[in-house]
Amino acid sequence: MGAGRDIALLARRWRWARRSLLPHSAIPHAPPAQPREFPTEWARTPAGQVARAGVQQGGLKPVLWTQTRPEVYGREHLDGLEAPAIFVANHSSHLDAPLVLCSLPPGWARQVAVGAAADYFFDARWRASLTALAFNAFPVERRGGTRVTGTAKRLLGEGWSLLLFPEGTRSSDGWMQDFRSGPARLCCGGGVPAVPVALRGTYRAMPRGRHWPGPGRPRVVVRFGRPLRPEQGERPSAFSERLTEGIARLWDEEETTWWEAQRRDRAELLAGTAGPDAPRWRRTWESTRPDRATTTGPFRTWPE
Repeated sequence: MGAGRDIALLARRWRWARRSLLPHSAIPHAPPAQPREFPTEWARTPAGQVARAGVQQGGLKPVLWTQTRPEVYGREHLDGLEAPAIFVANHSSHLDAPLVLCSLPPGWARQVAVGAAADYFFDARWRASLTALAFNAFPVERRGGTRVTGTAKRLLGEGWSLLLFPEGTRSSDGWMQDFRSGPARLCCGGGVPAVPVALRGTYRAMPRGRHWPGPGRPRVVVRFGRPLRPEQGERPSAFSERLTEGIARLWDEEETTWWEAQRRDRAELLAGTAGPDAPRWRRTWESTRPDRATTTGPFRTWPE
């Protein structure tokens, strides 16, 4: 009888396939378990560096240079610059990271680690391993977290340079989004120089939804700017604004010329990187307009 009563009592107190009757306020607090960061140190070993050089120079670069028409400007700004440095670029395509890495002088390309979205490139072990090997990538939590900053600081302390995309994700229409302050905080906190990098044409060549460059070898442009150094006591927000302006100046060079971009910068007349205040279809149309170098007549699709 006693055992039968115990079983009946248990059955009444057990909410089958439903929540427990115990309120959350009565459950002892336990900090949420932190996800374990995918290990990438092995990709920076001498063997990993040799394998990566073969992947980039023997695989990625030949594919990029045959499927698109890259033009690289401003590599002379890296002369005399000592590592580590942070390369800061706009982001609108999966072509961006390999294009920058393959455009860098070999001495720099071997020593650059790329911040890649943890929830995209490191969600599966096979993809994480390929990303770490091919791009010397480490995971970046786009929703925030202190482990990412720690990893980036450690890499800078070990002499590695970084390639970071402050927008956090690819542009959905080809225009620049607001920069997050992470790269600026790293620069200001460690006195590390930043190199602004403007990427043009990558959205037109391979936007979101495509997994291979479009036909016709679309023209893509990489422009390296002069290194920027944080000033004494400069706040990360102010330095991030200077980085944004540096990329905007390089962006304008593609629309005009180097001299015209300098003049327009002084007059505060640089071409906007945020795109027209218009519906999304028009913004996308404007960002994928015919290339200046391959067309005749008026360059802009839409009038000023």
